[in-house]
Amino acid sequence: MNMATDSTHAPYLPQIRLYQDWLARERGLHFDSYDVLWRWSTTELEAFWQSIWDYFELHSPTVATAVLEKNVMPGARWFPGAQANYAQQVFRHVQAAHAAGFPAVIARNEKGRHTELSWPELRRQVAALALHLQAQGVQPGDRVAAYLPNVPEAMVAFLAVVSIGAVWSICAPDMGTNAVLDRFRQIEPVVLIACDGVTYGHKDHDRLGVVAELRAALPTVRHVVLHTNLANTEDERSAALMRAAPCESFAQATARDDAEVAAFEPMWLPFDHPLWIVYSSGTTGLPKPIVHGHGGTVIVALALKIIHNDVGCSYHPNSWGERYHWYSSTGWVMWNAQVSGLLNGTTCVIYDGNPGGSKERPDWTTLWRFAAETGVTFFGAGAAFYANCLKAGVDLSTCGDLSSVRALGTTGSPLSEDAQRWGTTQFASIAANEDQKDIWWCNISGGTDFAGAFIGGNRELPQTPGRMQCRLMGCAVESWNEQGQPVLDEVGELVCTQPIPSMPLYFIGDTNHQRLIGSYFDMYPAGHGRAPGGGDLDASAGAVWRHGDWLRIFPDGSCVIYGRSDATINRHGLRMGTSELYSAVEALPEVLDSMVVDLEYLGRESYMPLFVVLRPGLTLDEALRAKITGAIRIALSPRFVPDEVFQVEEIPRTLSGKKQELPIKKLMLGQPLEKVINREAMANPGCLDWYVRLAQDHLARTAAG
Repeated sequence: MNMATDSTHAPYLPQIRLYQDWLARERGLHFDSYDVLWRWSTTELEAFWQSIWDYFELHSPTVATAVLEKNVMPGARWFPGAQANYAQQVFRHVQAAHAAGFPAVIARNEKGRHTELSWPELRRQVAALALHLQAQGVQPGDRVAAYLPNVPEAMVAFLAVVSIGAVWSICAPDMGTNAVLDRFRQIEPVVLIACDGVTYGHKDHDRLGVVAELRAALPTVRHVVLHTNLANTEDERSAALMRAAPCESFAQATARDDAEVAAFEPMWLPFDHPLWIVYSSGTTGLPKPIVHGHGGTVIVALALKIIHNDVGCSYHPNSWGERYHWYSSTGWVMWNAQVSGLLNGTTCVIYDGNPGGSKERPDWTTLWRFAAETGVTFFGAGAAFYANCLKAGVDLSTCGDLSSVRALGTTGSPLSEDAQRWGTTQFASIAANEDQKDIWWCNISGGTDFAGAFIGGNRELPQTPGRMQCRLMGCAVESWNEQGQPVLDEVGELVCTQPIPSMPLYFIGDTNHQRLIGSYFDMYPAGHGRAPGGGDLDASAGAVWRHGDWLRIFPDGSCVIYGRSDATINRHGLRMGTSELYSAVEALPEVLDSMVVDLEYLGRESYMPLFVVLRPGLTLDEALRAKITGAIRIALSPRFVPDEVFQVEEIPRTLSGKKQELPIKKLMLGQPLEKVINREAMANPGCLDWYVRLAQDHLARTAAG
């Protein structure tokens, strides 16, 4: 069967409609509205998550003794007794997807290097690398660290690592040595899978020096596998491998093709066996090494990706030829979300490089032309990408044949009405079918913290520009005021009052879960708001999850995220703790103290100022400003360079010495001083006048602009 012979299949049905039809047929459940369906899914947790297990025909050689053993947060235990493996679920699709003629991965980089990986070849490479890692003594539970860009090799490496029960963790090669070591040192990896360099903005960036530094600073690493990403010739590959020696070449480690490779099967693991470690930073201390489990991640990814994001299986008649693209670096959880397309037999289309061309030659048509040439059906990117396309005046009619695109995805920061209207208007002007006359936007908001989304899309609901359509099934999300009461049509704290299977198992090195509790569960009293459907339970039920976002839920169920309600930086969809930036800046001998605020907030231009206190006698000139921004660029990433740097006399601090980032952020967003800060609780209230004047100037400037 090929695409041509199957092009006359029945009209497309939204995935959420197929799921509801299944609920009616198999469970006798009928829902008059999405709101009723959502309320069922968040009050009858066991019935809902069992339905997801059954709907996707998840396999386990052993039977679960319960769906949710104990409803407590943190510490909920899902499907005890069942077994899972992420790679096992991916491999289920190899034969059928290949027989239908669809590749597993289509990839391109800035240099135009185009790669297609068939499903059998994906499986073979994964098996070969898994056996290689086992031969190096890698055991279930061992950590494997990767320093790789968004290339097929990263997907292969991930699946190989988790197929043998080892635990995966990846950092993007645009991150500097210090930022990577702050993450990898905590997890004590036994193997490092790295690259010789990357191309970004039409420039090659050698990374072998960083790889050597990582190796020297990670004493637990006993084996290195090197992917020669920059090398073009055999001589260049040999030279890179020589510089990184002793190491194994990635190409060699995945070259094996024999009976043992053919017979390889991912091992069955307990449902909550650690899958990967991702990093989300708070405002203090090192990045949080968050551990998610195999089973919880798989079941949540399927519910999100297919039912809500409407990304179908490529070889299913209803979604025949699906090609799923979500632009991301490997340093963002959307890379994990892109890989999850493989869980349902979907062709993943990936791009490695700068979506906006180079600094010298900006080009925001890059991804659109790539999507046209590869036949992408679902096109996803960070909200900032669409805002840049709007500003750059991108004209999609010049970007090739985009007739396959039927959905646009966005996340990472709030999407403005203007940016959404731009995309809708553009597609209406090139519409090749009914879907494109009013293109569907799948605007989602979730997080690295639980590898999922709380709020997102529903193909059957009306859409309003600048809003997300609904709270997702299984996600008991509410907006709470300062008294901890649910509010409607008001901005409040985003909380989730019931557990989700992909919530963290634990943080690495977190004694008694103190850091986990401090990150999500210590704002409201235990038991408060924890009864399914509303109301309180006793303290043994634990607390609600507080996510750190401002949320407004409208009467029709649609939602808007207004920005962070804490002091974490969110730049271009990547979250970074302010403490990491301070480490880089305050290491400079000229800087005594510093503070940064990220003014991400709906409808406002993204703006991040940095305030520095310099040594006596020093003045912030261009040379010092360049030194400060250069330190951030090298230690963290170019993404976290501030928009402006200000020299100040003092950083506002509490009596206990804490930097007052959030009050200054609220002040600069236009809230009155008396509502955001208590002078009596400050160590240096006299410094506030300067910040008040700055806030007034900033607000006047943004209003005028």
